Amino acid sequence: MGRIFRSRPVATTETHRTTLFEIFFDLVFVFGLIRVTTFMSERPSPVALTQGFLVLLLLWISWVVYSWLGNHVRIDVGLVRACVTVSMAAVFLVALVIPDAWATGPGTTRQRLILVLAYVTLRVIAIAVFYWASAGNRQLRRTIRLYALSTVLSWVPLALGAVFGGTAQLLLWAVALTIDMGGGVVSSVWSGWPVRSPSHFAERHSLVVIIALGESLISVGAGVGVQRIRGPILLAAILTLAVTVCLYWLYSSSAMAAGEALRMESGLRRAHLGANAYTLAHFPLLAGTIYVALGVEQVLAGLADEKSYGTSAWMPAIALFGGTALFLAGRATFLSLSVRCIRPGQFVAPTAALLVIPVGRQLPGLAALALLTTCLAALLSYETWTRRSATIGGAE
Repeated sequence: MGRIFRSRPVATTETHRTTLFEIFFDLVFVFGLIRVTTFMSERPSPVALTQGFLVLLLLWISWVVYSWLGNHVRIDVGLVRACVTVSMAAVFLVALVIPDAWATGPGTTRQRLILVLAYVTLRVIAIAVFYWASAGNRQLRRTIRLYALSTVLSWVPLALGAVFGGTAQLLLWAVALTIDMGGGVVSSVWSGWPVRSPSHFAERHSLVVIIALGESLISVGAGVGVQRIRGPILLAAILTLAVTVCLYWLYSSSAMAAGEALRMESGLRRAHLGANAYTLAHFPLLAGTIYVALGVEQVLAGLADEKSYGTSAWMPAIALFGGTALFLAGRATFLSLSVRCIRPGQFVAPTAALLVIPVGRQLPGLAALALLTTCLAALLSYETWTRRSATIGGAE
């Protein structure tokens, strides 16, 4: 035990890859995503979608700071591993109280304060370990001090929102998370967060997108519950798998090109690319995927209860097509910031998905899911065809 506490952080190398412990760390993040989806599905409304978005952003920041830390030092050895394990418990606690985070009435303040305290704990650990691991790097330590200042400042509205609850909580938490994310952007512009291993960094973000895509498949079981599997439910499940596959292929084709672009850069340019294309642009990818999962769960729940979710329900259509639009917008941003090349179809696709929302609202849930599948398959086919045409044209 004494050896663990005497050990120094082990710096990563250019060839460092994702460790098993980091994948294990992601398990609590998966639990958090499930809790957010469950929270929104129990009270589907515009307010709940907004509340869920803020909690997703809080979880994303919690994950991002440790992905940067894991790129700088090995988090699976020595005292760093012990600290990250404590942070896992804090993330787990945050996820556990998410359904009660927005509750109002007597006795609800305690759950909100538990969430804030757990979040502050995991952030303090991340900043402290990063500062400790950056010994000898004066520029990075200045960056960490600047980031720590904005982080601590963001805790004030976060704590006040937990105390007040209601509408004040929504507004104050939005301010808090904006300050938190903004502090990361400012510190990145100031001197950059070094990306030591581009392969590790790209791989970590690709894995978290895959984790989020898995939530779409989990939502099938959550929506059906213990109901007997009938033909429409089976068809909806197959369509959900098709949607998930399309989203995966749309992302993976972008991720490979972006990962190569990250490897080709160095120094401050690599740091800015990592902060912008990955830390910032991957959040809409994650949030959009979770909204799609919410829409799938709503559709499956309606089919299980033999409801159509036709003209009387906006939420399934907004979640399905709005979530897809958010995912595609994040993907277009990811490409524009990494490979700095975006095709017209990739730019138009998010807007097209938004325009389909009124159409999806008029359709039964199963038909809306089929329409989404068709649109994504058409987009994927179009992009595959244009890439092959460009390859053939370049060869000639």
